[in-house]
Amino acid sequence: MQKARKSFWSELPADEIPMDFMEQVEKMEELYMLYECAIREVKTKLENLNQEMDFIWERNPIQYIHDRLKSPRSIYEKLKRRNLEISVENIWNELADVAGLRVICSYIDDIYAIAAMLQAQDDVYVLEVKDYLKKPKESGYRSFHMILETPVFLSNKKQMVKVEVQIRTIAMDFWASLEHQLRYKGEASISDSIRQRLKDNAENIYQRDLEMQEIYKEINRMEDK
Repeated sequence: MQKARKSFWSELPADEIPMDFMEQVEKMEELYMLYECAIREVKTKLENLNQEMDFIWERNPIQYIHDRLKSPRSIYEKLKRRNLEISVENIWNELADVAGLRVICSYIDDIYAIAAMLQAQDDVYVLEVKDYLKKPKESGYRSFHMILETPVFLSNKKQMVKVEVQIRTIAMDFWASLEHQLRYKGEASISDSIRQRLKDNAENIYQRDLEMQEIYKEINRMEDK
């Protein structure tokens, strides 16, 4: 993460960066520090929930957690797409996904359970929820997205910071990772037939998720008898 901060300026087109923005290096450093702290706060909450569920359910619903800070290039391109000036203020006020966590669960039910537990915590504020499980994107993409605000406690203040949390199954993550790689090879090179095949595969994966969940439930019922 330190490298991401130091390389922010070198990754952006110098002729398009306003001079007053170049003078805000310290503000940019502080911004990234806050995002890093917020990621740790939310990640710790998720790890605690996972440990508690291991005690109660005798299994871990969360397989793994991946955290990331949006790259300088991605931040720049997103602001440009929105016709927004490149500024620290616009990054802070207009972008809700600079800090992100991807949470990979075993089953679909686990996604909703973890999301509900996280939202129930009294120092987490839910700003936005997008349920792409019930209503997938046109591409077939499925995941559960939340934009949260969490407090970061500093030496002299408490700062609320936005974090995006994406929760999906192992199979959904497999599909999303490969689809992302293919998409970035160039939208023009992806034909309509390939898009449909990707969408069909996303639906097949979702059905396999449902089936595996039913198998898990059936095994549990047999063990309870």
